Amino acid sequence: MSGPDLDSRIETYYVRVRGVVQGVGFRHHTVRKAHALGVRGWVANLDDGSVEAVMQGAANQVDLMLEWLRRGPPLARVTDYQIEERHVEKRYERFEQH
Repeated sequence: MSGPDLDSRIETYYVRVRGVVQGVGFRHHTVRKAHALGVRGWVANLDDGSVEAVMQGAANQVDLMLEWLRRGPPLARVTDYQIEERHVEKRYERFEQH
């Protein structure tokens, strides 16, 4: 479904995924997927073995990115997935790996 609101409203979400998500190319694949969808923000490994990311873009783009993160790349096994909408003024220019 699309429409003016879903295509133009900018949403920002914080995501944290746990499971087999480090050492499997999760960040690299996340950057590639974000670029393909036109999503901005960043992705990073955490010391506890999880991965965190901030996704920003039009609602439709962000929804597709969030759905992809539930599974991750082929070698990943996501066992826990938490998302939180963030209301921020900052606008990211691109998607980066930290």
